[in-house]
Amino acid sequence: MGTSFPNSKILYLFFLIVLFIGSFSSPSKAFANESLTQCLINHSQPSHPITSAIYTPNKSSYSNVLQSYIRNLRFNTSDTPKPTLILTALHESHVQAAIVCAQKLSVQMKIRSGGHDYEGISYVSISSPFFILDMFNLRSVDVDIEAEMAWVQAGATLGEVYYGIAAKSKVHGFPAGVCPTVGVGGHFSGGGYGNMMRKYGLTVDNIVDARIINVNGEILDRESMGEDLFWAIRGGGGASFGVVLAYKINLVRVPQTVTVFSVPRTWEQNATEVVYKWEQVAPQLHEDLFIRLTMDVVNGTKAGEKTIRATFIALFLGDAQRLLSLMSNSFPELGLRSSDCIEMSWVESTLFWTNFPIGTPADALLSRTPQVLTHLKRKSDYVKQIIPKDGLELIWRRMIELERPMLTFNPYGGKMGEIPATNTPFPHRAGNLWKVQYATNWDENGDEAARHYIELTRKLYHYMTPFVSKNPREAFLNYRDLDLGINHNGDESYEEGRMYGVKYFKGNFNRLVEIKTKVDPGNFFRNEQSIPVLPQ
Repeated sequence: MGTSFPNSKILYLFFLIVLFIGSFSSPSKAFANESLTQCLINHSQPSHPITSAIYTPNKSSYSNVLQSYIRNLRFNTSDTPKPTLILTALHESHVQAAIVCAQKLSVQMKIRSGGHDYEGISYVSISSPFFILDMFNLRSVDVDIEAEMAWVQAGATLGEVYYGIAAKSKVHGFPAGVCPTVGVGGHFSGGGYGNMMRKYGLTVDNIVDARIINVNGEILDRESMGEDLFWAIRGGGGASFGVVLAYKINLVRVPQTVTVFSVPRTWEQNATEVVYKWEQVAPQLHEDLFIRLTMDVVNGTKAGEKTIRATFIALFLGDAQRLLSLMSNSFPELGLRSSDCIEMSWVESTLFWTNFPIGTPADALLSRTPQVLTHLKRKSDYVKQIIPKDGLELIWRRMIELERPMLTFNPYGGKMGEIPATNTPFPHRAGNLWKVQYATNWDENGDEAARHYIELTRKLYHYMTPFVSKNPREAFLNYRDLDLGINHNGDESYEEGRMYGVKYFKGNFNRLVEIKTKVDPGNFFRNEQSIPVLPQ
């Protein structure tokens, strides 16, 4: 593949014209954009034309393509930095061309799969210029039921994965997240979890092969990339090391009938006792049972009063009769009744967990449009010791003061306690009782509203300090949180990276840095929280 650029005189004349024309918001961006477009065309294969995959700001469809996969409205404003170009790759060779041209022209490349990164770093950059490599067209799901495996491209959504598996088998599934519009690329590579993690572990615990394009534009599989890089892209975030094209996953067995329930209890309905009991039993229950606990502020029974609602949401890999027996023995305080339990297929349970009405057809999983699109802030924590009752009630009083932020506790135990912390970059294994998510959503536009609700989230995070992990205060990579540190990818890159790196990866951070330094010494694959290279 050759490269043909205009000669220097033509480039210089073009640059002068761009400077003269005032309609361009940034001459240097327009210049880089033109060069990047031409470079991509020059490095594409005639058998796989790239032109139709290139979207620049002067195209009417540019804004629609950009906004289609923005999942946090905080980053869909007129002030949000925009890419000079979006490449919606239609073929693997387009990804190779993007890597080659980005390096040639020193343009930062952001890699977007489903756009669910909570801080928007797959499509927004503090550096300029930048462009987006959008992977949503590379979305095949190739299921082999006889082998109990599947090859899944990075641009597929979890819903497409679940639907593809269910179309071939009623007794197979995959232990990934509960939001069907999340993209495979970021979710898998960051250590994605779901409601079967106590039985089967994380996504990364069930990945057996991968295809990745490295900084040299080479397509590698597990054998050719080597075990170090294969280890790194299973929990360390693929975008720090290359462009992951696809993952090969092990399917897991599920029964034909599973059971779900969602049972709320308010503070006045003895939530303190019930939640305190949940703390003790949820990480110890049979691995077939996963009970998520969410806590939010709702209206009380008296006018003008607020209270706490604790909601227990469960997936049980079995029928309702067995579940009721297990619950009466282990968690009678919840008072679960047979009328609370709903039996269904595993694929139907994925819809239940996304709040679709009972009876919604499975093909709803194929929709790429989220049910709710809003402004949001997320943070994470890990809990290693039971929170006493007075601690719970202190937290709840603080939540009522703040009103908007909510808490979600996801129980560990089971398989999560059996897998060594060094098996993958994801280190949060034995010793953790549950993971915490802080979630604040709001509909108001503008910076002032964003600052207000982000500050509320930070306050709740601060109030939780006595009850969570310490030294480091651990965090979950896929609950991206720029409060933990931002990497400007300059001379202080390693020190900046260590600030958030040890919280996300603990002792695995050092190995990730060593692998990064080996496979991408020039730090081409970078973002605001990527793995840094070792300092020179």
